[in-house]
Amino acid sequence: MTGGDASLVRRPDASNRATLLELLFDVVFVAALALISMIVAGRQTWAGLGHPLLMLMAVWWIWSITTVTTDYYDPEQRPIQAILMVTMLGAVGAAAALPGASGEHALVFAVAYVTPHLARGAILVLTLHKHRHKAQERAARFLFWFGVSGVFWILGALPPGQPHWHFWAVAVAIDYVSAAVRYPTPWLGRVPVDQYEKATEHLGERYQQFVILALGDIILVPILEISTSDFAAPRLAGFVTAFVTMLLLWQIYVYRSGRILQITSRRLLGRAARLAPYSHVVMVAAVVCIAAGFDRVVVQPTGDTSASSVALMLGGPALFILGRALFTYRISGTVPWRRLVWLPALAVMAPWAGGWPPAVVVGAAALVLGAVVASDVLAPRLRLPFFRPGRVG
Repeated sequence: MTGGDASLVRRPDASNRATLLELLFDVVFVAALALISMIVAGRQTWAGLGHPLLMLMAVWWIWSITTVTTDYYDPEQRPIQAILMVTMLGAVGAAAALPGASGEHALVFAVAYVTPHLARGAILVLTLHKHRHKAQERAARFLFWFGVSGVFWILGALPPGQPHWHFWAVAVAIDYVSAAVRYPTPWLGRVPVDQYEKATEHLGERYQQFVILALGDIILVPILEISTSDFAAPRLAGFVTAFVTMLLLWQIYVYRSGRILQITSRRLLGRAARLAPYSHVVMVAAVVCIAAGFDRVVVQPTGDTSASSVALMLGGPALFILGRALFTYRISGTVPWRRLVWLPALAVMAPWAGGWPPAVVVGAAALVLGAVVASDVLAPRLRLPFFRPGRVG
């Protein structure tokens, strides 16, 4: 740990490895994702799925913005470590409030979400003002917009116990859209593009670490369910399928991801820094849906499969493939057709999957994921024209 008298901005020659405090910070979100997955699993209506997914977008934004902070600033500096600790506490509070966010814990969730964002901005603005650093304007832009969205977060939680979801939807929209347009702020303008181009490999590594942790949710949630149930054969089959699915999604995510970074210019890395939160929230949402689907499989592996369960079990894998393809396309300009070509298989199964046992539905989805992985590995070797769309997967 270093003192706070040096510049807070990360030096070009600084290590790109995540600090131990950053890794500890991630652990909180493993619990949050597991809770959201179990909440989604318990909702049987389409309307009921909207609220936990909105909570997921908020939880993800806490992690994503904090990661941008530790990439632009030096995470070994005491003020940045203080920001990490305060944000970690807020994330713990938000995670604990998740099951009751639709009722009596709505205000707790809103305060736990807003406080770290405002605290981060205040710490950075005050510290950078002390050292008269130009990055103060960057921090002020973030603080301004989180202050605006914070008003809607608090309004949405009042009166206590009766959350107004339309206010929270507006708050989430403000957070996501303001970031997409580079935080245009009165008298300060937008965040300069060249500040995004300073993104380092640390940022890419952090996103990879989070996705890997999130994938663990696919097996964690079924473990929590099966540990209190009998180990009947259909239930065990669903549990093993969850494990296999986790490994297949890991392979789909990491396949040639390093190659993408190697061929990406500094300008495109700046684009990656701006786009990664949006493409990765799609993949994280997919993981939550898949984990929720396996939660239902372990609870009831036989019998017909409800429409909402089919959506989770088949839609989750499709969403993950789309999110990963979107990231590849926006960074490298390559459309990974050899992956997208398998999506119709999931769509074709959907009309009939309602009459299949849940364990069979997730097994069929796993077969499609296996086909995606096989096409990644075998197509270049077999030189199949249709499956060789470009430079990277």
